[in-house]
Amino acid sequence: MDNSRVFKMTFASVYPHYVTKAERKGRTKAEVDEIICWLTGYDLSGLQNQIDSKKNFEEFFAESPFYHPNSELITGVICGYRVEEIEDPLMKKIRQLDKLIDELAKGKKMEKILRG
Repeated sequence: MDNSRVFKMTFASVYPHYVTKAERKGRTKAEVDEIICWLTGYDLSGLQNQIDSKKNFEEFFAESPFYHPNSELITGVICGYRVEEIEDPLMKKIRQLDKLIDELAKGKKMEKILRG
């Protein structure tokens, strides 16, 4: 499967959708940011810089300070794919983030979402 189109999408173009999805379900932008920072190692200013710089997903994940080791605990189905079975490393990271945002929108507690 050719994922290059997804990889070249800017993180800034998708980020508002993450926030909207969460807020529609009574969650907050701060919670979305906490999830993204937990997963990628960005602090809030680093995350904002990525958004302002209009980095694509490939750059966004490549430049992340670290990728949380507990990310391997993120399992389940998102967009019709089982997260733990996705072979492409970048697509797996994108879908892991999607899954965490989905869990937030479904009302899961932050401690569970952050695999803590």
